[in-house]
Amino acid sequence: MVIRKNDTVVLIKDITSCRKAEGTPIAEKGERTKVLAAMPKRSKVILEHVNYRWRHVRPSAENPRGGRIQREAAVDASNVLLYCEKCRKGVRVRFERREGKKVRACVHCANVIPVVL
Repeated sequence: MVIRKNDTVVLIKDITSCRKAEGTPIAEKGERTKVLAAMPKRSKVILEHVNYRWRHVRPSAENPRGGRIQREAAVDASNVLLYCEKCRKGVRVRFERREGKKVRACVHCANVIPVVL
């Protein structure tokens, strides 16, 4: 999987979970967002402000009343593309060797997409 934590990605389809208002998606196609976590074995990513789910928690020392907490849930990695700064759109990438290092490069413009730590 080419997507890593802290990458900027573009959604390639609407994500309609936990809608803001009836009939409107919470995250629309073409929207840019940041990857909070990547799960390559499951081929999933967790995106910032996309695909919210309710988590019901029991009362505990941290949360004495319990209740419902809204959290980001995983989205399939096939629903996002890496964002290229030069092309200003979501692009597919290929791996290339440059200066002895393996880097991700945009298919269209060959711009290197850096890994942000």
